[in-house]
Amino acid sequence: MTDLGDALKHIDNDPVIGCVVLTGSGKAFAAGADIKEMQPLEFPGNYTSDMLSHWSAVARARKPIIAAVNGWALGGGNELAMMCDIIYSSESAKFGQPEINLGTIPGAGGTQRLPMAVGKSKAMEMVLTGDPIDAHEAQLYGLVSKVLSAEIATSRYENS
Repeated sequence: MTDLGDALKHIDNDPVIGCVVLTGSGKAFAAGADIKEMQPLEFPGNYTSDMLSHWSAVARARKPIIAAVNGWALGGGNELAMMCDIIYSSESAKFGQPEINLGTIPGAGGTQRLPMAVGKSKAMEMVLTGDPIDAHEAQLYGLVSKVLSAEIATSRYENS
């Protein structure tokens, strides 16, 4: 996330770049946080070190960011997508907040952004069960703007 934040600072200052398309490998949009790295940490240290402050670089970017989600967007990956201005997804995309399965809750804005995107009841269901939703359900609830075929979702903006 630090590298992404640095890249976005550069992009914000480049007058030639008008928009950013953020995408993943196809299997996953973004893996989210490194759970093994976070497992031994405790709240006071996380809070005082402002551990997740670099995650907000996407939300602070001045240029529009499109999340092109192809594959899994779980936990921090879903939170990253929600920080973007527009979310397009492939038909195979899945969105979710599975942190409850690890005994915790979303920590990078998911508890705030998800209810604004899908409504309180659906957000509570996703956060409290950890169950993911598919691309069409994500569009139905307003999390995703458009569902595209995988070929279009991954290639539509490559030459833009």
